[in-house]
Amino acid sequence: MENEKDNFWLYIGGIIATAVVLVLLLKNRETESVPYKAYEETKQEVEKQIQKHKMQNN
Repeated sequence: MENEKDNFWLYIGGIIATAVVLVLLLKNRETESVPYKAYEETKQEVEKQIQKHKMQNN
């Protein structure tokens, strides 16, 4: 009976560890789909146009 209790807590710990790993993997996979590179390129282009506009107005 005592051995079964020890295994019970091992199973619970394993389930919790598996859940944490799966959440982290899914979170990483979700953030990969966000196009940060495209956002940064667009932001740089807009900043260049703003700077060009400011130079022309001065």
